[in-house]
Amino acid sequence: MKQPVFDIITLGCKVNQSESASISAELTALGACRRRAEAAEAQPVTLCIVNTCTVTEKASMQSRQAIRKAIRNHPGARIVVTGCYAQTQPEEIAKIAGVQDIVGHGDKEALAERLLGRGPGRPLADDAKGASAPGPKADPISFQAPEYPSRTRAFLKIQDGCDARCTYCIVPLARGASRSTPSSRVFDSLRELEALGHREVVLSGIHLGCYGRDLTPRTSLETLLSDLEDRGGEARIRLSSIEPGEFTEGIIELMAASKRICPHAHIPLQSGDDGILRRMGRPYTASRFADLVRHIHERMPEAAVGIDVLIGFPGESDEAFRNTYALVRSLPVTYLHVFPFSPRQKTPASRFPDRVPPARIKARCRRMRALGMEKRTAFHARLTGRTVTVLVEGKRDEKTGLLKATTANYVPVWLSGDDALKNSLVPVRVERCLGPQGVLGRVRS
Repeated sequence: MKQPVFDIITLGCKVNQSESASISAELTALGACRRRAEAAEAQPVTLCIVNTCTVTEKASMQSRQAIRKAIRNHPGARIVVTGCYAQTQPEEIAKIAGVQDIVGHGDKEALAERLLGRGPGRPLADDAKGASAPGPKADPISFQAPEYPSRTRAFLKIQDGCDARCTYCIVPLARGASRSTPSSRVFDSLRELEALGHREVVLSGIHLGCYGRDLTPRTSLETLLSDLEDRGGEARIRLSSIEPGEFTEGIIELMAASKRICPHAHIPLQSGDDGILRRMGRPYTASRFADLVRHIHERMPEAAVGIDVLIGFPGESDEAFRNTYALVRSLPVTYLHVFPFSPRQKTPASRFPDRVPPARIKARCRRMRALGMEKRTAFHARLTGRTVTVLVEGKRDEKTGLLKATTANYVPVWLSGDDALKNSLVPVRVERCLGPQGVLGRVRS
């Protein structure tokens, strides 16, 4: 039998990226070959997996677009759709001609074996549409260490699911209850990734701050990080998003003292108005969030602090938006991820009255994003004239030909240099701020 050639298209969060990389590793271990972009014409794809997202309506639309593009680009290939959109809206995907299989999260972890262990083109499900989206499992995570085409940075999923019930969020319906990878397997996976040459590993989860609560014996993210610090290692560690109430004093102190854990925190705010926060089901106040961000800044003045802001939630008055804008402006935050509210089916907020007009949401998003660009530029400008250590990426910038790199506190750096610098940590003097895009640097000898 001819060796299967596969491609994976990934949308959405770092957890999806980690899962796609794990599926790739499993397919490769079973004898399949991942398509190489530089050899695309010589390697017709026989299997294409689209790993989807549905966190917003825009994400769902982009997932549909990606599916249709995969069908156009890979005629004759078996098209398999998985991910959160496949979990929550399989009937919508089934309307797209050319999709052979729709796989929910309950079957995702065994996807590679099922795809290669059964006849080509045979659907995973027995119904007429070939659609299968069973509920997410509450079993422990069983994905193997991921495989990435680029060796620079890896995303390691250590937690999945969410027990929170924010009124706007569909993720708990898509991902199920919180569950964690045992710490011993985290250590093993991290060692494997380091052995493969990864210089940075991003610990990822849907509700990362809940890590370890479901394990026996019960543990925590703080304990895991402390153990990782004690064990040492070559790769630097970056954390994905952590909820405000779970960014503990212990995690802050570990990060402040560590030479391995990156000084970078991403903390969802969503709104700076207490009334809207209550309506969202968020378990904190604006003042409590502000205290946390200021405390992180006091302990780690050079740390990057990113926040999520959800604009146009039902009932968000002009005053509520002003409260959010004023809070964000007053805080020492580095960058913003700004999302317009979009009602997700089966969530309480989809039924809330007092919808904000779309034009008003767009105007507020523009204003908030402009503030984010201002914050980001100011943070980048602070590095001018300093020498910092950067991790050089595996690819050059296509437009300029410059090498791309990232500081531990998440600043993009562009620099000249030989390919030998790729996937290495090097000292760089920052010569000029390029605005919100990053900084221009020069390698120090």
